[in-house]
Amino acid sequence: MKTQLTEILDIKYPIIMAPMFLVSNTEMVKEAVNSGITGAIPALNYRTISEFEAALKELKNIGCKPFGINLIVNKSNVKFKEQLIACIENKVDFIITSLGSPKSVIDACKPKGIRVFCDVVDLKYAKKVQDLGADAIIAVNSDAGGHAGPQKASKLIPELVKECSIPIISAGGIGDGEGINDILNSGACGVSMGTIFIACKEADISTEYKQAIVDHGKKDIVLTTKLSGTPCTVINTPFVKKIGTKESWLEYIINKNKRIKKYAKMLIAYKGMKMLKKSAFNASYKNMWCAGPSCEYVSSIRPIKSIVKQLIIEIEQSSTINTDIH
Repeated sequence: MKTQLTEILDIKYPIIMAPMFLVSNTEMVKEAVNSGITGAIPALNYRTISEFEAALKELKNIGCKPFGINLIVNKSNVKFKEQLIACIENKVDFIITSLGSPKSVIDACKPKGIRVFCDVVDLKYAKKVQDLGADAIIAVNSDAGGHAGPQKASKLIPELVKECSIPIISAGGIGDGEGINDILNSGACGVSMGTIFIACKEADISTEYKQAIVDHGKKDIVLTTKLSGTPCTVINTPFVKKIGTKESWLEYIINKNKRIKKYAKMLIAYKGMKMLKKSAFNASYKNMWCAGPSCEYVSSIRPIKSIVKQLIIEIEQSSTINTDIH
């Protein structure tokens, strides 16, 4: 399978195992790369810079190529500068930027030959990152896990392909080979898939979290503002139903106050991340599990190698991919 993404990263299949907060780890990336795809890890999965640097060195020492790192590039990430320096010093293959302007990342990485892919949710921001020199766009659609975009892939991908001159990678809602074929034929050069890898054997999260991915489907995914102040997709567990998914009247008033809105969102995000972390590793009645609608495609807890193998079989069995390289 040759697309612009396989050519850029020198991989067999145009699939990125998406960076997943709390879930992604070095073992998962290693298995992804060995299976012919690539993977990325959020830098924020590591509590300290020394732990982050150790993970980068581990991946480089085992010859894990290519792999990527996801960086939050807005002011909420106080470790951003140190994380970027570590990525450059350890020569990661690509960086995925989220939630802010990627300019400083692009400017720092371009001279070093490190590719920069940027999360966007619409054409306006796609044009901006293209003008800044991004190597590719990750188009986050309304079926994505975590912080989803406002548009369906069926509208977003053709629009970006038509209006942008750099490669477009689709993120959200894809869980099988047929879906990959469809999105490639719509003009994307690859896919970023997260949720179908959450229930893999290599993930360090709790068995309860993995089993929840197996047991729940698309209809069980809801958007909540309780985690970061921005709508985020989670499994609709009994605890989520109990606390609700909408901001309270007090949170609404605070978020409308220009003076304290920024600090309120930071506090909400801090509390939300603590809640997610506790749920991911220790099951309790207060479970808050992040996942996307593509959990519909997960039927068992399996190794990454098995997940990728099934995807490739499904790709070969489904409709033929357009032979033009996107």
